[in-house]
Amino acid sequence: MDKSRLASSGITAALALCRRHLLAVAVFSALLNLLYIAPTLYMLQVYDRVVPTRGLQTLAFLTLVLLFALATLALLDGIRARLLVRAGVQLDAALAPQILDATLGRPDLPVARQALREFDTMRATLSGAGVLALFDAPWVPIYILVCFLVHPWLGLVAILGCAVLPLIAWANERSTRKRLDRAQKIAALSYAHQDAALGSSDSIRALGMRRAMVARQLRQREAMLDAQTEAGFATGGYLTATKFVRLALQSLALGLGALLAVDNLISGGAIFAASFLIARALAPIEQLIGTWRAIVQAHQAYRSLSLLLDGTAEAGEPTRLPPPRGAVTLENVTVLNDARDGAVLNSVSLRIAPGEVVAVVGPSGAGKSTLVRTIAGALLPDHGTVRFDGASATDWEPEVLARYIGYLPQDFALFAGTVAENVARFSGELGEDRSAIDAAVIAAAEKVGADALIRRLPRGYEHALKLRGAGLSAGQAQRIALARAVYRDPPILILDEPNAHLDAEGDSALIAALGALKAEGRTILIVSHKLGILPVVDRILVLREGRVEMFGPRDEVLPKITPPALRVARAAGAQAG
Repeated sequence: MDKSRLASSGITAALALCRRHLLAVAVFSALLNLLYIAPTLYMLQVYDRVVPTRGLQTLAFLTLVLLFALATLALLDGIRARLLVRAGVQLDAALAPQILDATLGRPDLPVARQALREFDTMRATLSGAGVLALFDAPWVPIYILVCFLVHPWLGLVAILGCAVLPLIAWANERSTRKRLDRAQKIAALSYAHQDAALGSSDSIRALGMRRAMVARQLRQREAMLDAQTEAGFATGGYLTATKFVRLALQSLALGLGALLAVDNLISGGAIFAASFLIARALAPIEQLIGTWRAIVQAHQAYRSLSLLLDGTAEAGEPTRLPPPRGAVTLENVTVLNDARDGAVLNSVSLRIAPGEVVAVVGPSGAGKSTLVRTIAGALLPDHGTVRFDGASATDWEPEVLARYIGYLPQDFALFAGTVAENVARFSGELGEDRSAIDAAVIAAAEKVGADALIRRLPRGYEHALKLRGAGLSAGQAQRIALARAVYRDPPILILDEPNAHLDAEGDSALIAALGALKAEGRTILIVSHKLGILPVVDRILVLREGRVEMFGPRDEVLPKITPPALRVARAAGAQAG
């Protein structure tokens, strides 16, 4: 199956790729369960034929046959386990790229953040004991039938066990489901808080909050342990009952066999065969009970992953449009808040011509970052349309459109890897030519005045950053992120607070870079609170409470938004100059 068909059919097609392995597992399971009868036949022959006749030669022959059967059984069991592992690897190769792409493409979907963990749960279950028990379960009626052939009373004992054990499991599930779900939710919340604390460990130490955060983590962990302990105690009672029923039925089968043998209803060898057959009939059921929760979680993971992949499925390869020249249009764009009870952006409409430099200003919370994130494609609008050269952003394949947009987010979003890899947007992972990438990286750094800064790092462009880009000052990280934004000369640049962490040297380099980029005809949107960028700005967009308050030429809008005292100071400075 080719990659495009697999992408379109999602998780079902990925599972279909494992069909060959699963069919082989089913065949081997059939052979295994037939071979499991060998020890029973051996017991019958030993007690009924060898012992009464003292047939040592027969015993030797039967023992050789048994050892061969057991060796074959062990070999088939090992092959069966390897086949399931191979199926898991095949499933990972088929689905992991789709899941990773879907989670990064739609992180707003509720299932996105846990998707890969749920997939690993499903994959582990596929190659675990639960699936083996499912393949063995269809053979339980065969063992019950053999029990009936030995004697109907033994068959009834087997049926009794096959009925009682699932009833105990059902009662266990009903009693512990809410407790276990509560324990899992508390554990997930505790781990999330711990990750957040570790991410801000520097600030925690600097603010003297370490002991307080440790106490808070211990309090959350205590609640988690209480919930897990309560669920564990409830589960333990049912597991004890399950073990008691199984052992009791095996022993009762042995006693019943002895009773029937005393009455000459079965042979002496059938006494021990009865106990073994009962144990073998109950084994798959007991295994299913022990792994049932994992199977249920795997099924839930399957449903969640299906929703994720269906929610991000693409209709097909869109028509390849030419590179945009830089015209950006917003038509009644609305973005709702996380609670979905209000708008961060409310029916924003505007048009930016190719080559224009637009400053986006407004008070905190006005929606400036949300606006540029929506234009950059980092955030999908709930209503309205973003257009580039008249074509809707949805008419583009997202990865292709992203090549023509240089985006500098407010939080920089650098990643673990070298400086060069970050500037190159990790395009080397896609097998692109290394020399061409290096040339484009250096050109981007030179264009924004970051080349000298990077060369002063311990290993220059090969300086390794840690998780979340740690290992640089905020100013250094911002200039490297700016170099990444202009990598390979995108016609549209979107810069969110590009000078928030820059010193005077960095400010000068930014202004010079913006002037050069403007001269090249780039369309540039800049969110900034600093006035140093104003000389290169053509128009100013003023946002307030998610709406466009003003949008026009710089010299018309600036006097309306500049406080009188600041205008006087600027005029005095201009006269002094």
